[in-house]
Amino acid sequence: MTTEHQANLAKKGLLAFVLLLMQYSLAVAVDSETRSPIPATPSFARDIQPIFAKSCTGCHGGVKQAGDISFVYADSILPPDGWVVEPGDPDESVLFQRIISVDPDDRMPPPDEHPDGLSDREIELIRRWIEQGAKWEDHWSRMPLVAPSIPESDQSIAWAKRPLDHFIYRSLQQHDLSPTREAEPEQWLRRVSFDLIGLPPTLEELRAFASELSKTQGEADRELVYEQEVERLLASPHFGERWASMWMDLARYADSKGFEKDPHREMWPYRNWLIEAFNQDMPYDEFTIKQLAGDLLPQPSFGDLVATAFHRNTQTNTEGGTDDEEFRIAAVIDRLSTTWTTWQATTFGCVQCHAHPYEPYQHDEFYAGLSLFNNSEDADLDHEKPAIPYLSDNQSRIDFIRFQQQLNDAEKTLDAIGHMAAGQSEWELLPINELESTTGTIGKVGDEVRVIGGTVAVGSTYKLSSDVSAITALRFTIRPESDDPAKWPEQGSVLSHLEVTVIGKDGKSTPVKLDAVIPDYRAGSNPVEKMLQKGSEGFGGYPKIFQPRWVVVTLADPLQLGESETLELKLHQSASVTGGLSNHLRRFKVEYSAATSLSELGKDEAYAKQRETVNSLRREIGKFKGPSLPIMQDRIPDAARETRLFLRGNWLDRGDVVEPGIPEVFQIAANEKRIHVTNRLEFAQWLVSGDNPMASRVWVNRIWNELFGIGIVETLEDFGVSGEPPSNLDLLNFLASQMQSELGWSLKSLLRELVLSSTYRQDNRVDAERKQKDPRNRLLARGPRTRLTAEMVRDQALVASGKLTTKVGGPSVMPPQPDGVWQQVYSGAAWKAAEGEDRFRRGVYTYWKRTSPYPGFVMFDTPNRDICSPRRIATNTPLQALVTLNSEVYTELAQFIADRAKADTSAKPSATPRDLIREIYVRVISREPSKEDLADLMMLYDSLMTQRATVEEASVGEPATVKTVTNETSASETKAENSTVAKSMPTKLDPLGVVALAILNSDLAITK
Repeated sequence: MTTEHQANLAKKGLLAFVLLLMQYSLAVAVDSETRSPIPATPSFARDIQPIFAKSCTGCHGGVKQAGDISFVYADSILPPDGWVVEPGDPDESVLFQRIISVDPDDRMPPPDEHPDGLSDREIELIRRWIEQGAKWEDHWSRMPLVAPSIPESDQSIAWAKRPLDHFIYRSLQQHDLSPTREAEPEQWLRRVSFDLIGLPPTLEELRAFASELSKTQGEADRELVYEQEVERLLASPHFGERWASMWMDLARYADSKGFEKDPHREMWPYRNWLIEAFNQDMPYDEFTIKQLAGDLLPQPSFGDLVATAFHRNTQTNTEGGTDDEEFRIAAVIDRLSTTWTTWQATTFGCVQCHAHPYEPYQHDEFYAGLSLFNNSEDADLDHEKPAIPYLSDNQSRIDFIRFQQQLNDAEKTLDAIGHMAAGQSEWELLPINELESTTGTIGKVGDEVRVIGGTVAVGSTYKLSSDVSAITALRFTIRPESDDPAKWPEQGSVLSHLEVTVIGKDGKSTPVKLDAVIPDYRAGSNPVEKMLQKGSEGFGGYPKIFQPRWVVVTLADPLQLGESETLELKLHQSASVTGGLSNHLRRFKVEYSAATSLSELGKDEAYAKQRETVNSLRREIGKFKGPSLPIMQDRIPDAARETRLFLRGNWLDRGDVVEPGIPEVFQIAANEKRIHVTNRLEFAQWLVSGDNPMASRVWVNRIWNELFGIGIVETLEDFGVSGEPPSNLDLLNFLASQMQSELGWSLKSLLRELVLSSTYRQDNRVDAERKQKDPRNRLLARGPRTRLTAEMVRDQALVASGKLTTKVGGPSVMPPQPDGVWQQVYSGAAWKAAEGEDRFRRGVYTYWKRTSPYPGFVMFDTPNRDICSPRRIATNTPLQALVTLNSEVYTELAQFIADRAKADTSAKPSATPRDLIREIYVRVISREPSKEDLADLMMLYDSLMTQRATVEEASVGEPATVKTVTNETSASETKAENSTVAKSMPTKLDPLGVVALAILNSDLAITK
C-alpha cells in the first residue's frame, strides 16, 4: 500500500478506518510500520523462528533455559512434553497470553530487557501460527533440498539466457524493478576475466573479442562468441590460481606455523594441489573427501595425502614452556570448527563450552564431532610429523605410495608374529635388588617402579639391578601416573634407549646383545626399534601418554647368569617436548621370561625374512627427497584416543566418554534412515551426500558471492538463525539442486551458467531509481560492480606491465615490501625481495607469514589466516591509496607500463603522448577512456613535463621556464623554488610513469 493511497483513504473518514481494520484481519494484512504483507499462513522457519531468536532465546535458548523452557527445541514448548503453546488455540497458549499482557510483571519479553515488546506484526504472526496448528519446521538451511520449478513468464523468457534468470526476473517484478541493459562487451570481458581467472583481459584479448563480435551476423553467432570466450577462460591454467586463492582463506593457508615464533613451514605443495584440482575441475564432492579424509580412502594416492594438508594448516606452538597437548587439542578444535564453517556455514564452535544459543546443537554433540578428528598422529610438535616428501615426478609418487603401503603391511605382519610368541610365553615380575637414577629418586611401589621424589631431568638414566638366574626377554609396561582414565592423557613417558649388561663378581660389565622389539602397537613417526640405539627416540607415550603401553625386547641368545653375577638394566631418559620438559618414565613395571622361543624369534625364518623386508623398505623410502609436507594420518584403532566431554569447554576438566557422530538434527535424513558417522571419511562422505542439504547451498552461495560481490545469503559464515536470511531462497535451492544433480558438483559448469546468464551480463551502471530501491544490488537489477581482491589489484598491474610470470605452481616468493615490516625474533630469517621472474609472480604465490602478513594485501582486507576466514569484507581506507601510490611494487610496475607503451608505439613515429596515455588506459581499465578522462590525464602529463623542464634547467643553472626573473625575484630564488619542485616529483618515475600510476589508482582500475 503506497503512502498516497493511505492519504486518500484517510480523507474518506470513518469508512477508510473501517476498511483498514478489515484489511488487517484479512490474509493480505499489512503491517503499519514495514508495509510488508503479513502472510496468511506463517512459516515457522521464515516468520516465527527469527522472532524467537531475537526476543526469546536470550533467556529461553540453548544455553540459558529459564523455567526449563527453550525456544530452540520443539519438545520444550509443544505438547506432549511442552506446555507453553496449545496448538490451534492462542487464547489457551501461555506464550500468546504473556506477549499480549499489559502487566509489566507478566509480559514477555520482560519490559526491562525489551521496553517496546513485540511489534503488532510479530504478535499477529505468532497468533496466526498458533491458530493454524503451531507447525514446527526446521531452519530453512537444514530443510531437504528440493529443486523449485522454474518461474517462467512471457517477459522472463524474452530476457533470460539461463534458467537462473527467471528467478531473478520474478524477484525484480515483485519489487517493481526490471533488468537493466546488457553491458558493453569490454565491460563484460573485464568482469568475467577477473571472475574466472583473477586477471584482466590483455589488450590483445580485448581486440580479439571485439573482432570476433564484429563478424557475427545474428544473436546465435554472438552468443557463440561469448560462450567461446568463457571456454577459453575456463581452460586457462590461471583458472586454478584464482580459485585456489579463494580457498586458501578457508584453509587458513600460510607458509609459517603461527604463534609467537611463527617459524617456516613447507606448505606450498598443498597450494599446488589446489591449483591442479581446480584446473582439472575436480568435482566438489571428491574435492571435499580428499581434503578431509584422503588418507582414509581404501587406496590413497600421493595426491590424496597431499590434499589432507588442508587440516595441517592449523597452527603449531613451538614456544618454550607450552603444553603440547593443550595446543594439539586447540588444533583439533580448529579442524572441527573450520570444517563446519567451510562446508556448512555453521557456527559450531559456539558449542565447545555450552549448547548452541540459537541452533539445536547440544554441548556433547560438539565432542562427538571432536572425536572424528581426535585420532590424528600429529601432536603440536616442532618436527610436524607425520609428513611426506613432496615429489613432483609421477612415477616417484607411485613408487613412494607403493613402498609406504608395503611397509605398513610388513610391520603389521612382523608384529603379529612377535605378538604370538610373546603371548605364548610365561612372564614373571623381574626381581629388582637396587634402583637408582642420575637425577630425581625412583623406588618400588608394589609391582612397579615409580618416581618418588625430586626432578628427573632430560638425559637422566635409571639403573635397575636384578639377580635373575635365566632370561630370554624383557617386557616393560608403561602406565600413566593416574589410574583414572578421565585424567588421561598425562605427561609423556618414553623409554628412549635400553642397555642390558651383566656385572660379574669382579665388577666387570659385559654387554648383552638385544635383538627383537615387539610393541603392543606402533604409533607416532619413529620406529620402536630406535630404543635399542642411542638417542631420544624410543618407545612409550609421546608427547603424552593416553593409556598403558607394553613392549617386549628379546635377547639375541638365552642368558644364564652365574653365581655372583648381576643383570643390570640402564633405561635412558632422553625424550623431551617443547621447552625441554622431560618425558621420562614415571610409573612402569618390568617382567621377564625364560622361554627359549623368544630368544629364538630372531632366528625364525619367517620373522627374520619379514624384518629384513621392513628394513629394506625403510631404506627405499628414505631415498625419496623433497620438501617435507605435513599430512593427516590417523592412529590405528589400538592407539585411538578416548574423547571426553570438556566441562564448560575446559580441556583439563573432563566428563564422560563421547562416541563419534554428528548432531541429532542431521541424523535423520529425508528418507527417515538414521545417519551413522564414525570417522573422518564417513563424515566427509556424508557432508557431500544427498542426505546433507547444506553443503551444496553453502558452496553455490560462496561462488555467487565471488561473482556478484554479495551472497544470496550475505553471511557466508552463518547459515543459521543468527545469520541473514537468503535474498532469494528459491534461486539458492535451484542452484544447489542443480549443482548436485545436472552439474555433477562441477565448479566450471556452475560458473558457465552464471557468467553467461542475462543477470550477470547486465550493465553495472546504476540509475537513481535502482540505487534508491536496491542500494547494495541484492536484487540484481544491474550488473555487479565490486572491488578487486588484494591479489587482483597487484596482478592487474603485472598484466598491464607485461611482467607477469605465467609459471604455475611452486614455492612461495617474496615480492618487494617496505623495510622493517618483517621482524624475525628467533632466527636469522629475513624478507629478501625476489629477483628475476619470481619478483613478478601472481599474488597467490606471495609468502604468507601469519604474524606479519604481506602489508600490500592486508591493506586490502586479506585475513591473517590464523583461523578459517569464510568472507572478506571490503573496506576503503586512506592506507590503501598510500600502498598503491607509494609502494615499490606499484611505482616499479607503473614505470614498466609506461615503458611498454613507448616500446609498443616506437614503430609509429607519429604516436603522440595522447596515444601513449590512451593505450595505458586501455591496458589497465579494459576500455577506451572518455574525453573527460583523457583530458584530465593529458593535463597531468603536461604539468609533469613542465615541472621536468623546470628541474632540468634549474639543475644546470639556466633560467627557469615556468618562473622568470623579475624585479621582485632573483635568479637564485627561482632556482631554489625549482629545486623544491624537483624534490616533490616521484624519484623513479618519468611523467608517463606518473600518469600510469594515476590510472592504476583510479576507481575504475580497482573495480571489476
